[in-house]
Amino acid sequence: MNRLAGVTSPYLLQHAGNPVDWWPWTPEAFEEARRRDTPVLLSVGYSACHWCHVMAHESFEDQETADYLNEHFVSVKVDREERPDVDAVYMEAVQAATGQGGWPMTVFLTPDAEPFYFGTYFPPAPRQGMPSFRQVLEGVHQAWTGRRDEVSEVAGKIVRDLSGREISYGDSQAPGEEELARALLGLTREYDAQRGGFGGAPKFPPSMVVEFLLRHHARTGAEGALQMAADTCERMARGGIYDQLGGGFARYSVDREWTVPHFEKMLYDNALLCRVYAHLWRSTGSELARRVALETADFMVRELRTNEGGFASALDADSDDGTGKHVEGAYYVWTPQQLREVLGDDAELAAQYFGVTEEGTFEEGSSVLQLPQHEGVFDAEKIKSVKGRLLDARSRRPAPGRDDKVVAAWNGLAIAALAETGAYFDRPDLVEAAVAAADLLVRLHLDEHAQIFRTSKDGHVGANAGVLEDYADVAEGFLALASVTGEGVWLEFAGFLLDHVLARFVDEESGALYDTAVDAERLIRRPQDPTDNAAPSGWTAAANALLSYAAQTGAEPHRTAAERALGVVKALGPRVPRFIGWGLAAAEARLDGPREVAVVGPSLDDPATRALHRTALLGTAPGAVVAVGTPESDELPLLVGRPLVGGEPAAYVCRNFTCDAPTTDPERLRAALSG
Repeated sequence: MNRLAGVTSPYLLQHAGNPVDWWPWTPEAFEEARRRDTPVLLSVGYSACHWCHVMAHESFEDQETADYLNEHFVSVKVDREERPDVDAVYMEAVQAATGQGGWPMTVFLTPDAEPFYFGTYFPPAPRQGMPSFRQVLEGVHQAWTGRRDEVSEVAGKIVRDLSGREISYGDSQAPGEEELARALLGLTREYDAQRGGFGGAPKFPPSMVVEFLLRHHARTGAEGALQMAADTCERMARGGIYDQLGGGFARYSVDREWTVPHFEKMLYDNALLCRVYAHLWRSTGSELARRVALETADFMVRELRTNEGGFASALDADSDDGTGKHVEGAYYVWTPQQLREVLGDDAELAAQYFGVTEEGTFEEGSSVLQLPQHEGVFDAEKIKSVKGRLLDARSRRPAPGRDDKVVAAWNGLAIAALAETGAYFDRPDLVEAAVAAADLLVRLHLDEHAQIFRTSKDGHVGANAGVLEDYADVAEGFLALASVTGEGVWLEFAGFLLDHVLARFVDEESGALYDTAVDAERLIRRPQDPTDNAAPSGWTAAANALLSYAAQTGAEPHRTAAERALGVVKALGPRVPRFIGWGLAAAEARLDGPREVAVVGPSLDDPATRALHRTALLGTAPGAVVAVGTPESDELPLLVGRPLVGGEPAAYVCRNFTCDAPTTDPERLRAALSG
């Protein structure tokens, strides 16, 4: 076993038995490189990464390669999900140098952590114009020993170039009607009207863009925005990217049609998409959206929930195909023969319903289950029986590996999704799951100063400090929980986290945000990325959470910080709307107020109070915040000075320092919150 044996990251633990003498990212690793006068090999990946596993098997498990590495390098292995700051800094360098990036990421550094040579996956033998990994190692070693001055010059130039890449995002003014209309126009131009979604292959689920489209429709009535959102969600839900048996979404589709996924399932994707489908149902009443939201929530609770009550990061793409060989998608795909073995006479029905063909839609004649549009009508009970039998048979296959680490930010997203989905569909068990995850974060991830640690595993907290997205997404989850449960403690904890954002992540002069705290470990560059990628950027997530918190509490510093942070959306929204969807959604909330809804009643169990509360939560006004409690409650600031009306439960709706007359009628409340 090497030095990774005692870490908490499941990804690093997968490499603990390698013959490579791996180090985790620590100052001691770089001190060792200085002592030995060797370069550092930095290898960055994550547990659900298919090509990370391939390179590990081909190179890092190979004794001859390991011997060469151990003699000539100090090898450092990083889990990008544990250290997004390290990943971001060196990925920026890789992309700047090569024009592309990805994982595994392979970077060679000086002992001062300055990069000088880059790549991603390297094969064990030369292939398709790529050098072998051994050739790369030998070339880097020769450069280090024979051309040190040149290496130092390259490394210094790269660091200087990175340092000069400061973000210029215009002013600190939030976007207005014009910028959001231009963003919508830009999305319309990139929209795939035939297949849903945006752009070509590979195609990623645009959850944050869909949230913007739903909010934009609610605020403006733009039918085109709603149509793009609804059609994209339907196409994804009918495609192979969605698990038609067990619920939940894969990371992305390798094709434009959503047919063949990259099979890993990530917590952040499923949390974001669960919430989006719930919001789509809220806007349209779509039965498909309702089903997918609930199935995705159930998937998260069933397959990602840990023994401690948090949610695991991911399920792998690969699994044992039954022969001892790990194959991508083996757990999920079916051949007609496999259907016949499980279903007998119902196999033909299942093949037609799920689009399973003799030729197959995946590899070696297998098919990814889809839900094609059919002209005929299927017997619902028969289909339910077929799905149950297939799911039972699938459960006996070797399951994909699970990355059991709990990432604070992604659990925050899951808390928000489960709380709202549970409230919308009268599923208190989902709300309870959200509360349990929030309890875990408070107990384990927050210290006595409410500073957050990014990860934990098996009830043991990791050593890595939280980054901006951890503070922002956990605050987002707590704010949603406060609206759903009426418990002020969640609003209080959100405030603690957002106070850290104001004090430790915001540039006071410009209002810009950094991904790491001012007192965090110093890297060669302080990372700062406002664009939304697989999940909301810390920057846009913080803007949205700050705005919601200000609406709940009237806290002016938080409102001001949110508006200044949204300046980046004013700059980027019209130009690259696909990559700042969450920021655009936050900007929609700001333009609408957001609206503040206070529901008061004699008790939270009172039927009339519950009816008003549910109506408030189902309002489509962008980013509306909800507080519920008794007139005597002092837990939530919005409830202060809100009496019953004629002894009856009542709802108060305010925005921009103006309030409507209170109402006791859910229908009037619904109309006031319809956008």
